[in-house]
Amino acid sequence: QVQLVESGGGLVQVGGSLRLSCLASGGTFSSYAMGWFRQAPGKEREFVGGISWSGGSTYYVDSVKGRFTIDRDNAKNTVWLQMNSLKPEDTAVYYCAADTSPWGAFLTKVRVNVDLEVWGQGTLVTVSS
Repeated sequence: QVQLVESGGGLVQVGGSLRLSCLASGGTFSSYAMGWFRQAPGKEREFVGGISWSGGSTYYVDSVKGRFTIDRDNAKNTVWLQMNSLKPEDTAVYYCAADTSPWGAFLTKVRVNVDLEVWGQGTLVTVSS
């Protein structure tokens, strides 16, 4: 099973950009579909988007579509979340998560709120106005 470590969070102004990284170790990274989630203060954790094990498929929730991009490099055991045009409502702790389910089953798990297999510890993103 992989272990996940996020990095790249910080303070950014409205309209700015930030690129989060999630580095996997200890397992076969290419076996995992990957997701990014976030949890704002006082709110429940929400799914942001995900990417299939090959990188060939991605999915984004409507609130970030067109602003956020997920990509991965299996040779580097890393998945990234590129965040552009940031808004104050993007302020949250961002988590990456991994799951060995096939892509369709991965999305089903997310939609029915079934916990994914592996989680990182999170990185804080603060968007200042």
